[in-house]
Amino acid sequence: MEKVSRTIERTQPEKVHVIGCGAIAREILAICQANQLDHVDLACLPAIWHNTPDKITPGVREAIVRARQEGFQRIFVAYADCGTGGHLDRLCEEEGVERIPGPHCYSFFAGNDDFASRWDDDLTAFFLTDFLARQFEAFVVEPLGLKRHPELRDMYFGHYRKLVYLSQQEDEALQAKAKEAADYLGLEYEYRFTGYGDLTASLRSA
Repeated sequence: MEKVSRTIERTQPEKVHVIGCGAIAREILAICQANQLDHVDLACLPAIWHNTPDKITPGVREAIVRARQEGFQRIFVAYADCGTGGHLDRLCEEEGVERIPGPHCYSFFAGNDDFASRWDDDLTAFFLTDFLARQFEAFVVEPLGLKRHPELRDMYFGHYRKLVYLSQQEDEALQAKAKEAADYLGLEYEYRFTGYGDLTASLRSA
């Protein structure tokens, strides 16, 4: 009997170019690894733009142009609005790309619905993520000049009541750093484990 061999072709997912905030790069890579999203090509913009949101929209625009020049057809923006005042949404609409739903990373890490439901209680909260717990001095203390001018602390943070640490990974060392940050700012400390929140679903759907 003649044997007939058949080659089964597996359709590989089309490459998706993700333009992301450097402050969530670690989380994006972890989600891609856990969900076998090997077709994701990640390019990150400077995490420090977290403090200068006016740079985000023009930076994303340039990144989209580069990605299309490199031949990518599918592009996803791994930013929430992030303080752009709707400018990022208008850019995404013009370019025909999608972004992560939500106002900022605190919201989509917590889950946008859950974050909104807690807003009345969290109105006076200052938030940290894993990234900001690691980089508290570089992204909060130094930019605000708190070491040189400690008297500025109460000017910046006097209207906050608590520091809420929204953690993506349960890490005791990071929890200790977040508690130190709360003490430094003179705020009550609250810990909430969120995991990756809505970020996972957003990346999988992209």
